[in-house]
Amino acid sequence: MRVQTVARKCDVPAPVLTRATEQLQKLSRFDPSLQSAEIIFEAEGHRKSVEAILIREGATPAVARGQDTEFRPALDQMLERMRRILTRGRSQVTDHRGPRIADVVDSERRPEASVE
Repeated sequence: MRVQTVARKCDVPAPVLTRATEQLQKLSRFDPSLQSAEIIFEAEGHRKSVEAILIREGATPAVARGQDTEFRPALDQMLERMRRILTRGRSQVTDHRGPRIADVVDSERRPEASVE
């Protein structure tokens, strides 16, 4: 997955940049259709924000944002939100299926024993 970083009106420490890149690479385990990511670091006054946009194949982009007084906590907040977005989307894809037809047919054929 290709990861692009952008720093707007700020200087981001190198360890934070490497952590952001590594953690976004690991998010591909939640959604294998991830193609690329863009991380935007921004500072306004005492507020620092980190925003990530993940491009997925055949789906709308996933966007998460984190804000704090430092970049590291803002990055952690953004990563947690992104994990929730990706796992929620993954569970929606797999949980929409109904019961197997064989199970439904078997339950109709076998009447349940009544308890007297």
